[in-house]
Amino acid sequence: MKTVAYSSPFVPPEWIAAHGLHPHRLIPRAATHIPRGVCPFAGAIVAEVLAGLDIDAMALTTACDQMRYAAAMLETERACPTVFLLNVPSTWQTAAVRRMYFNELQRLGRFLVTLGGTAPDAAALAASMRDYERQRKCAAERSPGKGVPLAVLGGPMMDSECDFFELVDQAGGRVVLDATDGAVRTQPRAFVADRVDREPLRELAEAYFDGIADVFRRPNHRFYDWLARETADHGASGIVVRRYVWCDLWHAETPRIRERTGLPVLEIDVGADDVDVACRTRGRLEAFVETLR
Repeated sequence: MKTVAYSSPFVPPEWIAAHGLHPHRLIPRAATHIPRGVCPFAGAIVAEVLAGLDIDAMALTTACDQMRYAAAMLETERACPTVFLLNVPSTWQTAAVRRMYFNELQRLGRFLVTLGGTAPDAAALAASMRDYERQRKCAAERSPGKGVPLAVLGGPMMDSECDFFELVDQAGGRVVLDATDGAVRTQPRAFVADRVDREPLRELAEAYFDGIADVFRRPNHRFYDWLARETADHGASGIVVRRYVWCDLWHAETPRIRERTGLPVLEIDVGADDVDVACRTRGRLEAFVETLR
């Protein structure tokens, strides 16, 4: 079975699986040998693919300028697996942009067929959608634990950075809401059962396009509505915004996050060449948590 890697939450794995291919969410291990001025995550994606990652194709999206650049970098390498760039509109309020995303999923489907996949019928796609929705519902949650309840907000994280949540615990905090990429914030809305049977691809497109609360959407008040609701429901006392140094989008939104939620916000910037970053981050987290006690 051929493998198609992806990193954006706007690439539905159930659509890849329905074509008889294996979807692999690529979470790079670490940021090594990243060119200066390139986002560590995007650079790590490129480095890992070029290092001989066992995949047959890579699906990236236009939702992030750095990942768009990563796609261009990969396309220039002859030894690289085939790259597919999915266009995801930043606007969302018109029928035209919803139709565009729907058409892009169809284009992705045609690409998957060229890799050896089989165009699924409605029943096969519906079965794939139900299977992945079950997996999302059964995903393990973090244990309640003790400490000051915090929400962690931001983009994707590499495997080598997952100890960030341990640093929060060590600083006296407790993550009650993981709102980074790949967690609850970037999951599609629940599928409507009868629409899964009648129009599975359209339901899939709308669940992802309308359901994911991402900061890059314009206007992005849905993101703020989601954030205000979820932080209140989870009882968060503060928000930690974790972003890469090159991510101007999250940096620009931080003041509005503080304003719209009314909660204290700590912004932590992360670069590929940080020295003793764990010590620096722990100190800032400890100081932030102390102000919330």
